[in-house]
Amino acid sequence: MKEKVEAVMNKIRPMLQADGGDVELVEIQDGVVKVRLQGACAGCPMSQMTLRNGIERILKQEIPEVKSVIPAE
Repeated sequence: MKEKVEAVMNKIRPMLQADGGDVELVEIQDGVVKVRLQGACAGCPMSQMTLRNGIERILKQEIPEVKSVIPAE
């Protein structure tokens, strides 16, 4: 499953990098994907919207086993 998530994140990554940010996969446990937003995304007030409406939506659409995406502490 990690390879599938990485592949989908590689599709999302250019959109984040265009705005000076990036995303890192931290871990996957029981269908919950933990990611760390980096660069401009880390401090952006819109980061939760990016996480839910962007990253989570696309991952769930492409990989049905994904239940949710949460930020890593």
